[in-house]
Amino acid sequence: MASLKDMRVRIAATKATQKITKAMQMVAASKLRRAQAAAEAARPYAERMDAVLQSIATGMAGSDNAPKLLSGTGNDKVHLLIVATGERGLAGAFNSSIVRLAREHINRLQAEGKEVKILTVGKKGFEQLRRNYEKNIVDRVELRGVRVLGYSNAADIGQKVVAMYERGEFDVATLFYSRFRSVIQQIPTAQQLVPPKFEGKVAEGPAASYEYEPEEEEILAELLPRYIATQILRALLENNASFYGSQMSAMDNATRNAGDMIRKQTIKYNRTRQAMITKELIEIISGAEAL
Repeated sequence: MASLKDMRVRIAATKATQKITKAMQMVAASKLRRAQAAAEAARPYAERMDAVLQSIATGMAGSDNAPKLLSGTGNDKVHLLIVATGERGLAGAFNSSIVRLAREHINRLQAEGKEVKILTVGKKGFEQLRRNYEKNIVDRVELRGVRVLGYSNAADIGQKVVAMYERGEFDVATLFYSRFRSVIQQIPTAQQLVPPKFEGKVAEGPAASYEYEPEEEEILAELLPRYIATQILRALLENNASFYGSQMSAMDNATRNAGDMIRKQTIKYNRTRQAMITKELIEIISGAEAL
């Protein structure tokens, strides 16, 4: 049985932990507002670019002049998985849910006899995936120390992906990240980047006729790398908001659990202390009666 001193130390340690989790919750709440605003501001641009490219690509369907980034290699033997996670933990199931989705995708592809290559963005994704798929990881990107995520961060990753595709290192590229919906809900998402699968629906009815200057091939050759970078930027911003939302919820739960633990430990401490006092009084009374 623990002594009273051990119980006091345990209660003090739990209270110190509770202060830390409360402070982390407040910091996450403060950063969440900015991260959520950035993620929501990036959505219209990404969605509009998706719609523009879809419109141009629809008009070039079946054309032999379509860029390879749009039409694909014609095979799907080698898959590149871009797994974007956080640089830090203490955010509930945020990192593990993205990795779980990627792992299910990897296992399915390998069961079909496909070759899988992994590009990790974020320290936590690399740490979790290397346990089982270290040989499949071809590159890693860490964003630790980056205060404000910008287009340049996404463009660097996009250039890596495009360069690998041009060298013929993969046929299909899929991006994994967590889409932010609310503080308590983040949705692990898989989005195919190469060849792109557009999210918008094709408008029904007769298609409008457009004349492009320059030609569609030149426009697509310029826009497709930018499209990839834009979708990666959107994923990074969605991840950032999801991370702080998940961390805020996790730290709130940790603070509440610490409070419950403190109450239980205090009750146990008081009962033990009362029992020791009662025992000492009984011994004193018994000794006095013996005299």
